[in-house]
Amino acid sequence: MTKLTIRSAATAALLALLAAPAIGQESRLLGSEGDWSAFAGDDPKECWAVSPPKSTRNTQDGKEVEVKRGDIRLYVAYRPGQNGEVSFQGGYPFAPDSTVDVDVSGQTFKLFTEGENAWAGSPDDDTKLIGALRAGSSATVVGRSARGTTTTDTFSLSGVTAMTNMAKASCQ
Repeated sequence: MTKLTIRSAATAALLALLAAPAIGQESRLLGSEGDWSAFAGDDPKECWAVSPPKSTRNTQDGKEVEVKRGDIRLYVAYRPGQNGEVSFQGGYPFAPDSTVDVDVSGQTFKLFTEGENAWAGSPDDDTKLIGALRAGSSATVVGRSARGTTTTDTFSLSGVTAMTNMAKASCQ
């Protein structure tokens, strides 16, 4: 097996892992660019761009700690006739009534939490956050777990514009 074949197989496996937790439906890869990939599902029809973090940091009482987390992903999802919706999957249950802060180039957005996920508060907030993501180079997401751990996840935004364009166009 050549290096290119091994790398292609490893990339395909990673992309399958990225798609799997998104919606819990059969999905197909639309494309990949930079640190982002785009997928589509048909039941219901939904398309999304997704990325794992480039780095994570977990602290408790100001000290770095090791914690076990599930999948950590930043999503921008599209459905027919709707604008995009940003969501964050933290890989742990968030503290009750907590929010998640997303910082993109000094602009801060608050996401509300439920279980292991967080979303913007309104379609207008989604539009503003998507615009910031598409204009930025990185996003830092800070949340607090039900156990009191503060998590800081940093996402590269390389490829987010191309992949959100692809996801949106595929779900029109």
